[in-house]
Amino acid sequence: MNTSTFRLGDRHIHRIGYGAMQLAGPGVFGPPKDTAAALVVLREAIALGVDHLDTSDFYGPHITNQLIREALHPYRDELVIVTKVGALRGDDGSWRAAISADELERAVHDNLRNLGLEVLEVVNLRAMFDAHGPAEGSIEAPLSALAELQQRGLIRHIGLSNVTRAQVAEGRAITDVVCVQNQYNLVHRGDDALIDELAASGIPYVPFFPLGGFTPLQSGALSGVAERLGATPMQVALAWLLQRSPNLLLIPGTSSVDHLKENLASESLELTNDDLAVLDRMA
Repeated sequence: MNTSTFRLGDRHIHRIGYGAMQLAGPGVFGPPKDTAAALVVLREAIALGVDHLDTSDFYGPHITNQLIREALHPYRDELVIVTKVGALRGDDGSWRAAISADELERAVHDNLRNLGLEVLEVVNLRAMFDAHGPAEGSIEAPLSALAELQQRGLIRHIGLSNVTRAQVAEGRAITDVVCVQNQYNLVHRGDDALIDELAASGIPYVPFFPLGGFTPLQSGALSGVAERLGATPMQVALAWLLQRSPNLLLIPGTSSVDHLKENLASESLELTNDDLAVLDRMA
């Protein structure tokens, strides 16, 4: 895979990685309908050059981490696995905040155990003031607890997820924040200013739901650009993100090898200024 790279922590990684969330069952809950197929997708991603996996022990829960370990352990030296803490799943599949010091420590140990690691490379603290999107509130207490686990050698780097610009500023005053992971795509562009601020500081921004998430992006404009380029609309959506800013690291997820290959091929697309103008109007 020939694509540009960007620094995450103290490693340089390819700008298109892989998000493991979709490997869990419906609603990111329970096991996949085809475990063997999930293992194949993970192994194929690494074979194609992916060196950035995004996961969490609350996907499933535990499912995606256990799949990653079964498929890929022992891990290649160049592979960066990024996980998240700050939430728990109820027996009914519901999401709830889990940000006390004890809950965060348990989450870190769950990730270590299920991934088969002694140290987690990057752990994102997911703010849960609102499970559906960023909402204001102080992250000082949970982030300080995570920083203590870092000092104990369980975590190498810390990032933030589902956060506001104010929380990013608060977090950077507490510890070194190596990435920010929020929802962002062609039509969900509330973080435009934050992306530019992070780029100026050399900090990666990792958009989740880069293809729209549970409601895939659909637009005549997107389809028109894709048709002109001989590409799929989803490839164009990813190419737009790659051209939006050099600090964007993409983690599109899929349970299909064919879609995986399509996603990775999007880095070869070159959008013209006319294409970008058409796509920007989607916002």
